[in-house]
Amino acid sequence: MLLILTATAREMSSALGSEWVHSQGTFVPFQFQGREVLAATTGVGVVNAGLVLGQALARKNLSGVLNLGVAGSFDLARHPLGSAWLVDEEIWPEYGLLASGWTSADAGALGFALGRVGDRRIWDRTAWDSEANLRRMGLAPRPGTEDHGLVKSLTVSGVTADAERAEALHARHQAGLENMEGFALAFGCALAEVPFAELRTVSNAVGARPPRDWDLPGALAALGQATAALFSNPEQ
Repeated sequence: MLLILTATAREMSSALGSEWVHSQGTFVPFQFQGREVLAATTGVGVVNAGLVLGQALARKNLSGVLNLGVAGSFDLARHPLGSAWLVDEEIWPEYGLLASGWTSADAGALGFALGRVGDRRIWDRTAWDSEANLRRMGLAPRPGTEDHGLVKSLTVSGVTADAERAEALHARHQAGLENMEGFALAFGCALAEVPFAELRTVSNAVGARPPRDWDLPGALAALGQATAALFSNPEQ
């Protein structure tokens, strides 16, 4: 069965078009656009996301995992408020050796890879074929909007709160978005060899605090539209 994960109940309600009242980590069967899926909120952050995914992988027979949510944009001109994007690479800039004044940790300098998938060691990043995975899950590989390009995203535990740090992170990693759960979910699915896809809509500029350069209601509305587009595959 396909598992849908969001960090918060508000994101799940917007994605599925139905008020989500279930507690964090509760796996709920749900009919969405004529298809039986399993859905759960993880709570915010990599720890919560990893814990809930681990429970699902241990207990459920999953055909794939779809992560839905909002994210910050490093460049609003390229990834504007309310736009929707399929992520095909996640970077965790906080894993590794970290010294004073560094923008990100050096994963290789630490000397311990997070894990191995086939003959590939995973350090602080993991990538996947988003369109192929969506097809494997029976979802539309290119939903019918112009927004759905492919983008690289950073997963952070501490949200970037100022423009200077945002610029430094963008210069080093050249990522388009910032989120708080994606790497943990992508990494866990890679280890378990379960297809994974991630859809994010832009709610804010990275480094800005509300209300400047924020539109969370618009991003949540876009998340519902983009999720429906993913399930519009005529083969289903």
